[in-house]
Amino acid sequence: MTVQTALRQGYRLLEDAAVPAARLTAEVLLARALGRERVYLYAHPEDELSEIVWLHYGRYLKERLDGVPTQYITRNQEFYGRDFFVTPDVLIPRPETEHIIEEALGLSLGPATRALDVGCGSGAIAVTLALELHCAVAATDISTSALKVAEENARRLGARVQFVAGDVSSCFAARSFDLVASNPPYVAQTEAEGLQREVRDHEPHVALFAGPTGNEIYARLITDAARVLKPGGWLVMELGYRSLDAVEAMLGAGWDNVHTRMDLAGYPRVIAARLSQSQPGSETTLP
Repeated sequence: MTVQTALRQGYRLLEDAAVPAARLTAEVLLARALGRERVYLYAHPEDELSEIVWLHYGRYLKERLDGVPTQYITRNQEFYGRDFFVTPDVLIPRPETEHIIEEALGLSLGPATRALDVGCGSGAIAVTLALELHCAVAATDISTSALKVAEENARRLGARVQFVAGDVSSCFAARSFDLVASNPPYVAQTEAEGLQREVRDHEPHVALFAGPTGNEIYARLITDAARVLKPGGWLVMELGYRSLDAVEAMLGAGWDNVHTRMDLAGYPRVIAARLSQSQPGSETTLP
């Protein structure tokens, strides 16, 4: 079995099963089995596959045909130009979430900024903020398995992030941060059947579903962010498909400069709000 033949057969299997981006997926899975970059497939089309490579490739194809996302098979997903390690313990970072980073980079944040990523999952936001803003970053998640993945990504990419197991930001003192960022769960439980099977059956439900309406975590996030942010600090959150009106209504008294950032499809993807300068409490340090 040559590289070219294996690629052709894999592509046809995936295409017949209506797997999205069938050719690209076949290339990625074969390159993974070979331990090579994708360009190798076209530079060496007549190379013979070893038995072990063929077995790995066949297993990867079967997993993908069964609905396992490609990223969980390859254990890799790019985010903001960096490769992140991912497992089924964490949500797969999406390109849309990069708008959180872009929003944060556009804020007037000083060199002494302290940032918090709530519900960090793979650590994509926390690690990227640490590397792009060159600031102190902490991150929380209720899943200890997710935190292990996030810690591995910070180690691999050389980011200094303090990871803490906890719910929302309850484990931190008041007035500790200049920025709170989060991609929270925002899918309503009633919408589960409408999700792609790759998402519904394989990504962690704790990172997907917020409750009956999908807005439950936003309410808790906003309340706790008002406690841990310094006056004038920023809250930046990813929005669900129908979350904008409800979240804007939650950002009432005590918040100003509320604005949204659109994604490439023209949908409001990120909302940012600044905590009013007239807030009680004094600055504290990270625990």
